[in-house]
Amino acid sequence: MEKVLLIGIDTRSMLNSALKLDYDIFSTSYFSTSDTPIIENQKIILNESDGESCGIFEDNFNSKSIIEMSRDFIDEVDYIIPISGVSPDDFSKKDQKKILGNRDVGEVENKFRFFKKIRNEFLTPMTFSVSDIDEAHEISNNYPDKQFILKPLQGSGGYNINMLDNANKIEFNDSEFMMQEYVSGVSLSSSVLSTKSEAKTITNTRLFTENDFEKNNSFVYVGNALPLTGNSVMANVKDIDNVNSEMCDASENLICKFNLIGSNGVDYILNEDGLYVIEINPRLQGTFECVEKSFGINMLDAHIKACNGEIIKIPKAKYYSFKKIIYSPTRMKYSKINLDNIYDLPHPGSITEKGEPLLTIIDKDESFENLYKKVESASEIVNKSARINQLDA
Repeated sequence: MEKVLLIGIDTRSMLNSALKLDYDIFSTSYFSTSDTPIIENQKIILNESDGESCGIFEDNFNSKSIIEMSRDFIDEVDYIIPISGVSPDDFSKKDQKKILGNRDVGEVENKFRFFKKIRNEFLTPMTFSVSDIDEAHEISNNYPDKQFILKPLQGSGGYNINMLDNANKIEFNDSEFMMQEYVSGVSLSSSVLSTKSEAKTITNTRLFTENDFEKNNSFVYVGNALPLTGNSVMANVKDIDNVNSEMCDASENLICKFNLIGSNGVDYILNEDGLYVIEINPRLQGTFECVEKSFGINMLDAHIKACNGEIIKIPKAKYYSFKKIIYSPTRMKYSKINLDNIYDLPHPGSITEKGEPLLTIIDKDESFENLYKKVESASEIVNKSARINQLDA
């Protein structure tokens, strides 16, 4: 039986799908959620325990350390599937040969190189590479009618993205940030399967950041709703069918342009000026479980088959699906919450710091209105529990 290593920040959802396939599965992850399947060949960095803090993710996670921890697994397995938090570039050239998915992702993961490559073919925000905060402000002063954001050249999940006016505390190191025109609008995303010769969009989705719910200028990823319709877009968007068609064409062209294979995502912002391309995620995306719930397919199987040259037949969506990550409103000690649509659960008694990911709500329904009500109801219950179990003010 062939051996496959799943490696990244949180392998729970991929593990559930992998265990339905005919592989010997290995897993290394940062998070240790209480609902993660326990398998024989498994390593976890964050060992949660009663009364102990889970710490600050951004301060503690390091992709190089997770790969070093997996050294024996990497040597033993036949294939590696990196997921969010781990880049193919983190592996040695020898180990990259085992990757089921994209191996050469430099032009995609380096966001400035990506924009330089596509700016003459697609609608993109005005983008600059900057080496310090003074240079950023100098460029900004040349465009007094525009707002700008600063973001790392590499990164995912919307972390470390700041409005320029709030970015004075950022420490620059050898041009590791870029400055980009702030484009307001509706955040959207495509989930695409591709082989070396073709690409096919599974679905388009509404993408959510913290700002969609909290209005706090935070671009941290919160979740998705899919498939994309006039209801799930949750905004005043005209001719959603045309938007879907334009997204499919652009996403498939972009994936082919960068010769990507497997499951990939393309993020956009839609406003009155059109559909702005924001980034490509050259790996399995956060929509993984939503797609599975909505379409009834095994996304890990679809990814592996696409990497091997076969795009599965994509059925019509049977349900709407919604994912919402809850970031803890307080520093709190977790106790069991009796809901059947919550995932990525902390271990009972462990401490989640304020603002850190607490758990994920994922649900489906034939009616988007009913689905939204279920997700928001669960969100209120989870946040209430966090406040009840608050440890300090």
